Amino acid sequence: MDPHVALALAAAAVVVQRVAELRLARRNERWARSRGAVEHGAAHYAAFFVLHAGWFAGWLLEAGLRGPAVAAGWPVWLSLLAAAEALRYWAIASLGQRWNTRILVLPGEPPVRRGPYRYLRHPNYLAVAVELAVVPLLFDAWITALAASLLNAALLVGVRIPAEERALRP
Repeated sequence: MDPHVALALAAAAVVVQRVAELRLARRNERWARSRGAVEHGAAHYAAFFVLHAGWFAGWLLEAGLRGPAVAAGWPVWLSLLAAAEALRYWAIASLGQRWNTRILVLPGEPPVRRGPYRYLRHPNYLAVAVELAVVPLLFDAWITALAASLLNAALLVGVRIPAEERALRP
């Protein structure tokens, strides 16, 4: 496949995915808030938008400046991406209407322990971390993969996961 076409298709797929997820999150947010959900960690929410927007622009720019090329190891990266997306959507399906991009806690409801949550505390974050690394690596945009991965890890470990853990404590 022509690398320009592959890059355009990947970018379109990411945009469609993100828009669909944001719509689902907004619908789920309305549902949760109508049932008395309380938001935690709202102050850091914008940082993730900036990270993801920078990631998206970064791998497109980096690949474009180098001259789009599909990485030699693309089958490995694509396999990892497929596994991450499967985990991500398993997590979303397992949470149902409780899935959100925000930390919204329904009063009196215990944390979900089905699906991947039986095995991992934060499966969606693992899936997104893999995605942030491998999508750029599909196009040899290793600088973006590294920068986004480090920033994502810092935000998750330093801010998001602690905020979520505090919010979910009984």
